[in-house]
Amino acid sequence: MSKRSLLSEDGPTGGDGRRPTRESALRVARRVAGAARPALRVLATELGTPNRPGTPLFGNVQRRWVRNLPYAVAFAFAVSLLPSGVNVLHNDYGMAGSLAGALATAQSVPLLLAVTRPLQAWWVMFGANVVCAVVLTGVDGVAGRPWPWPPTVIVGYLALMLALSVRERRRTLIAVWLTTGVTGILFEAVAPDRSESSWVLMFVLSGVVLLLGAALRERGDAQRKLLEQETISEAERARRTLLEERARIARELHDVVAHHMSVITVQADSAPYRISGIPQEAQEEFGAIAASARESLAEMRRLLGVLRSEETERQDAPEKAPQPGIGQLPKLVEATVRAGVPVELALPEEPVALEPAVDLSAYRIVQEALANVVRHAPGASTRVSVTVTADRARLTVLVVNEPPAPPVTAPLETSGTGHGLVGMRERVRLVDGTLDTGPLPDGGFRVAAQLPLCAPRTPPDPLSTKDSDAP
Repeated sequence: MSKRSLLSEDGPTGGDGRRPTRESALRVARRVAGAARPALRVLATELGTPNRPGTPLFGNVQRRWVRNLPYAVAFAFAVSLLPSGVNVLHNDYGMAGSLAGALATAQSVPLLLAVTRPLQAWWVMFGANVVCAVVLTGVDGVAGRPWPWPPTVIVGYLALMLALSVRERRRTLIAVWLTTGVTGILFEAVAPDRSESSWVLMFVLSGVVLLLGAALRERGDAQRKLLEQETISEAERARRTLLEERARIARELHDVVAHHMSVITVQADSAPYRISGIPQEAQEEFGAIAASARESLAEMRRLLGVLRSEETERQDAPEKAPQPGIGQLPKLVEATVRAGVPVELALPEEPVALEPAVDLSAYRIVQEALANVVRHAPGASTRVSVTVTADRARLTVLVVNEPPAPPVTAPLETSGTGHGLVGMRERVRLVDGTLDTGPLPDGGFRVAAQLPLCAPRTPPDPLSTKDSDAP
């Protein structure tokens, strides 16, 4: 006899060889249990952790009828399934009337809870369905009928799956679906004789409903995030427009301030030569004033270099031109008339002494208003008036255009960048004035600005956004 046969017959495992087989089976069972324990833990966690409990379905929708739609649908299902469920369980399956009523209530009324807490409603309905399947195993009417899930149970369960799919996480939906399938498989092992198995139908239909509902929910979430991003982008675009317009105004005002600083420098440098008998200390003081003015001018030029974009750096020559004022409005009106817009201009009869910032702001407001007429209402008759109030404290700039005369031509632009009105508001705010813009009842448009003849000594806070948002 060979050594291998002696070990197999007389070894520590005995002659029948059963111990190794039993130990192997135990080891496999332990491994399966060890691998299944984390999955069961995750399953229990997902089934016990609802997502946003208490928040109604479609609660964030603005339309009221859409917010009330889930309540109406849930009420319709509950009202229809309750009597039909009692009738099916009592008359078709032969269940006792009181027990049939209790189970049908537990299988339909929780649909009302599913509007705000679908996962909690699933626990109630699923428990009632399991109890119903167990009870049906002891009645005589189950033969030849669907089991373990009667037709009314399937309809109510699918409605609950729809509520779950639009609220809960994907992992929770998978846990619910797997629990439904595993329960059906376990019931299949103890199925009554001559009963028609319905767990496969329930398993497949619930998976389809969960998949479709989750897809619709994710699509809605994607659209909502896209809308939020568009809103953020629009806000950022308006903010960028505001900053660009402020930078452009600062570049224009640089020439005005630089002119005054240059005058100060020249006067301080030439004072000892123009005025005789100035003491040495005064000459040194004038020199210090001129040096400070030159340093301030250099700092302003460095600041302008920060504000100037690459495009304006390439187009540097126009920015160095003298800044216009209301004295150049006749030329502006002539250019607008040549563009096909009839314009009437009314200026003060007597010359008005304006500070450079106020003069420039008045000109730019009229320029932008006429540009808007050319772009959006070509051919419309326009009136421009610049007047001084009776107390000679404020300057009124008014630009009113009528609707385009027939035949009405298509506007050159149907949507703008928003720089125009933003620039007007910024210029008015710069000199502490007021601006009123808006359409007229007859279809025209009106721009009215009130500017002080003297700009305020204390400029407004540049970080303030009051009256500077795009309309």
